[in-house]
Amino acid sequence: MSRLRSHPERHAVSRIGWLRAAVLGANDGIVSTGSLILGVTAANADRSAVIVAGMAALVAGAMSMAAGEYVSVSSQLDTEHADLAREKQELADQPGFEREELARIYSERGLEPELALKVANQLMAHDALGAHARDELGISDTTRARPLQAALASALTFSAGAIVPLLAVVMAADRWLQPAVAIVSLICLAALGWLGAKAGGANVVKSIVRVSFWGILAMALTMGIGRIFGTAV
Repeated sequence: MSRLRSHPERHAVSRIGWLRAAVLGANDGIVSTGSLILGVTAANADRSAVIVAGMAALVAGAMSMAAGEYVSVSSQLDTEHADLAREKQELADQPGFEREELARIYSERGLEPELALKVANQLMAHDALGAHARDELGISDTTRARPLQAALASALTFSAGAIVPLLAVVMAADRWLQPAVAIVSLICLAALGWLGAKAGGANVVKSIVRVSFWGILAMALTMGIGRIFGTAV
């Protein structure tokens, strides 16, 4: 058996599309819902009002994340389609120029000019548009935009993140409500930073510190607003 067959490689870049949407969704769910709950409790709202506010934040946030991600990634997909259509037309109109262009790309990457032209000829004979999409435009199956996948991942992960502070509200005693929401949210943010770093092959400590810092800042500011306006009202 070939050594290449017996040694499959798995790279983090193949997960970058859904990983970005998933981490963003879960992080936003925890931070925004947890911060909102802390702000409402700081304004001396009762438990039922806090739960209603948290549930509303979950639904609105999940839909907002899904819609925003879908629109954003769809715009990227439209651009990819437009670039591919333009490249396809150029291949039909100027095949010789496109072959030289592809050969120049390979030459700039280190191949001898003769070998670069030979590689360009062979790849264009096999799949001209695919070769230009990958090596000229930077579009491949790994990095191609997938709007529905990104939107669904964002909505589901936002909801999963938002449930965390809501469960803390339901389970904690009244006097421990604020500390429970803050502590549980921060623990889950740190865990999310760890998981995201592991899945993406990034620095674990840096990821945990980053998500925890912004979570603490958001919750502190929202609690401050709740106390100010709660006292004023």
